[in-house]
Amino acid sequence: MQLVLAAICFSTAGVAIKWSGFGAWQIAAVRAFVAMLAILALIPEARGRWSWRVGLVGLAYAAAGLLFVFANKLTTAANTVFLQATNPLFVVALAPWLLRERVRAADLAFMGVLAAGLALLFVGGQRHFATAPDPVLGNVLAAGSAVAWAFTVTGYRWLARQGGADHGPIAGAAACGNLIVFLVCLPGALPVAAGRATDWLVVIYLGVFQLGLAYVFLSRAITQVPALEASLFLLVEPVLSPVWAWLAHGETPGPLAVIGGAVILTATALKAWTDTQLVAA
Repeated sequence: MQLVLAAICFSTAGVAIKWSGFGAWQIAAVRAFVAMLAILALIPEARGRWSWRVGLVGLAYAAAGLLFVFANKLTTAANTVFLQATNPLFVVALAPWLLRERVRAADLAFMGVLAAGLALLFVGGQRHFATAPDPVLGNVLAAGSAVAWAFTVTGYRWLARQGGADHGPIAGAAACGNLIVFLVCLPGALPVAAGRATDWLVVIYLGVFQLGLAYVFLSRAITQVPALEASLFLLVEPVLSPVWAWLAHGETPGPLAVIGGAVILTATALKAWTDTQLVAA
């Protein structure tokens, strides 16, 4: 249940970002600052001593979060979340280099399928809406967010190797990453626009619930369920995100984009299942 709640919180990012009348710089800055405070308040382990390793992973997290906000302002929520869901493609490419983890033939096949889904998204994900004024640039930024998130996930594995069962460094990296986003975006966010009360409520929601509370659910649940269940339940996010954007903003991804997203989600679910079977064997 906590994994589902985390995925639901994560899935509301696109619709909420598009709902706010603030620009991308201001949304990213305020969202990150509020999220940092929420993570530190809700996850006491994140307040521990930050190391250079935590800061390095936080830098990758910051790049992923910043590009995600800008991508959502330029392309559809569906394209953004589906493209970010291709991050395992880049994790597989990074693991041998950064973690010295061996790449299997099945991993290479998985990379090929994800690459096909990525291509379909780029070809079929160029529909313009009032909430998606520049889908081509937005798609590029979303792909960049996927690469940065792959570095983040790889960094989480690296921190876990250093700290064992201690989740403090991982939560600390999220808090540190949000601090970096805030500092980087602050000059672009100034002078602070007055905005409507709704705009402020949206960015506060993004920080407290969409990121902060989601990380609480995720950190509590991830050690209590098998990897397969965790992977599958977290797929609720890319499934729901386009639904919220369609209901609130009328965004409808094109047929090729839908196929590309389905390819990515199916491949990810199948890989999670086969990996679990190999571990069980």
